[in-house]
Amino acid sequence: MAKMGIMSFAHMHAYSYAACLNELPEAEFVAVWDDDAGRGAAAASQFGTTFIADLEEFLGSGIDGVIVTSENVKHRAMVERAAAAGKWILCEKPLATTPADCQAMIKACADAKVGLGTAFPCRYIQSLLAVKQQIDNGDFGAIYAASCTNNGQFPGGWFAQMDLAGGGATMDHTVHVADVLRWMLGKEFTKVYCENGHLLGRDTDLDDAGCLQMEMEGGVIISHIASWNRAKSFPTWGDVTLELIGEKGVVYIDSFNQKLNVYNDDAMKTEWAFWGDNPDLGLVADFVAAVDEKREPSVTGVDGMRALEVTVAAYKAAAEGRTAAVQRAAC
Repeated sequence: MAKMGIMSFAHMHAYSYAACLNELPEAEFVAVWDDDAGRGAAAASQFGTTFIADLEEFLGSGIDGVIVTSENVKHRAMVERAAAAGKWILCEKPLATTPADCQAMIKACADAKVGLGTAFPCRYIQSLLAVKQQIDNGDFGAIYAASCTNNGQFPGGWFAQMDLAGGGATMDHTVHVADVLRWMLGKEFTKVYCENGHLLGRDTDLDDAGCLQMEMEGGVIISHIASWNRAKSFPTWGDVTLELIGEKGVVYIDSFNQKLNVYNDDAMKTEWAFWGDNPDLGLVADFVAAVDEKREPSVTGVDGMRALEVTVAAYKAAAEGRTAAVQRAAC
């Protein structure tokens, strides 16, 4: 049984991953560490585990693997500390805020001979898995183009601070789609044009919306909207949609459309209750298996770096007002 810990509950996804650890019989959720002691202790109590305030004590507590869910700019330091202690690591997306940090994290884990995974749960959505299989089978022939969205609610807090987040909605909501397309099509991104800005009145100076036009190897054309455009009253956090245009047909995927309409008089709004698969559970289950089997997680650190490189090119394009090449770092 893999003994697991979580480093930081700064990111809201930590709560879902913690619930997944408690759901998996092959995992034991041993401990929490957080640089915010109050937050960490509250999370440990919520999920029935132990809070350890000292990082070295946490890393020496017998855990085999850790999930890093801190503020984006803290990922590198936490991953390097965990790798030095010999722990397998699953790191929240974006893997880091610069390709150089990604490279350092990948090298640290390789040097320590531990696995490094990136938290891209969309790879475990059943509708996306089914369409990937159809693409692999040649059902759509060559894929010529795609139109994608990843819109969400504004998370606030440290997500609104450049020194902690490293970027706004363009970063937060492009990496998922970039990873899904790399995985589904088996191609790399080559160039990006982007216009973004502080357009929706969110309480931040960072970009809250971005419109990206991208190209992948072989001339595949991608359009993508990344934003924090969902109202607080919206039934759920947001969406991930893709329309793929192929030689033999077109397919549209609304990844989170497995839902029921719930009219909640206490909340005084309509809510969506999801009845479908839990992609976070698939992600965490694969990581736990990787820890047990001493293998790389299925979604690697290199995958995380490649997705980040797309967003770095997008910000460069937006700043310069022209198309930017996607620079792929060595690994």
